[in-house]
Amino acid sequence: MTADLFDQAIQTVLLHEGGFVKNPADPGGATHWGISLRFLRTQGLALGDVDGDGDIDEDDIRALTRDQAVALYRTAIWGRYGYDELPGVVAIKTFDLCVNAGPAQAHRILQRACHANGYVLKDDGVLGPKTRTAVDLLRDRWGAPVAPLMAAMRSEAAGFYRGLVAADAELSQFLAGWLNRAYS
Repeated sequence: MTADLFDQAIQTVLLHEGGFVKNPADPGGATHWGISLRFLRTQGLALGDVDGDGDIDEDDIRALTRDQAVALYRTAIWGRYGYDELPGVVAIKTFDLCVNAGPAQAHRILQRACHANGYVLKDDGVLGPKTRTAVDLLRDRWGAPVAPLMAAMRSEAAGFYRGLVAADAELSQFLAGWLNRAYS
């Protein structure tokens, strides 16, 4: 794993995520450093019971330190999905979208961006060999920093966020921040 690339990626995520937030409209529940209660519960008691009281609840989110959040991101997302094998800016963008929208949606956005750049690819939300091959072929076509792929990822992410708001108007309070994230 490229430590420098993860360090850049986590800095990007932490620019978008901050302290403790509990917004009733957020489907992930309470969050801290971008770690939602919903996500923390998927990690099981070994990783999710931050305060050590035998359950995973809002108190664990409140108790989560920045370093604990970074460690969770490194193992549960970055390492799990092998983002260090993607070109730098693509890895950072996919990771950031994964934190906010979940892995399947982040991977669909990447797949749709590949498709928008001429590589026909099923958008199944799996960052597998076919998606990685598509990214590699597109990178080889343009070289770093794969600007056309990044432009398509930004557009696809913005479309995804707008679709969320179209389906649930209560989420409109998040749209400006989501679009900022999509276009960053």
